[in-house]
Amino acid sequence: GAMNRIRGFPPIAATDARLLILGSIPGGASLAAKEYYAHPHNQFWQIITTLFAAPSGLPYASRTRLLTEHGIALWDVLAACNRTGSLDSAIDPGSLSFNNFPLFFATHPQIKTVCFNGRTAEALYTRKVQPQLAPDHRPQLLRLPSTSPAHARLAFAEKLDRWRVLAE
Repeated sequence: GAMNRIRGFPPIAATDARLLILGSIPGGASLAAKEYYAHPHNQFWQIITTLFAAPSGLPYASRTRLLTEHGIALWDVLAACNRTGSLDSAIDPGSLSFNNFPLFFATHPQIKTVCFNGRTAEALYTRKVQPQLAPDHRPQLLRLPSTSPAHARLAFAEKLDRWRVLAE
C-alpha cells in the first residue's frame, strides 16, 4: 500500500473532564467512519459501555456522551502522520505531527490522569509531549492494555479489569 498522510480527529472533551484517554492516531476503519475506535473488533466501546452499564449497540453520539458525562476525554497523541495501512508499526517516524497538549491541558484544567490505549501512544507522548509540559502541569500517566484487535494476548475480562480505573 502507498504511504498516506492521515489526520486525526478533534478531541471529544467537556471542559470539566478529569481523565484523558489517548490513542496514537485513528486506524483505517475509524478514518473511514469518522469515528473513534470504529473497527468492529476493537474492544474500546465494549469496555466503555460495560464499565458504565450502558446498552451495547448505542449510536456513536450516545457513546461519546457516555464518556463526557463521566468526565472522560478522548483524543490521540498525533495530529497527523504518514502511515501505510492501519497498524501503529506502519507509522513513518519522520512524519509525525503532534497535537497541542499544552493548550489542551490549559483549557481542560481538571485533567489529572492521562490513560494510554496501548504502548505506542505512551511512547510517543512520553518522548515528545511530556518534555513540553511544565513540571507542575503534568497529569499522572497510566498505560492500559490496547483495545486493538492486534493486541489479543489478554482476554476481554482481563482488559476490562485493567480499564476499570476509568469508573473509579
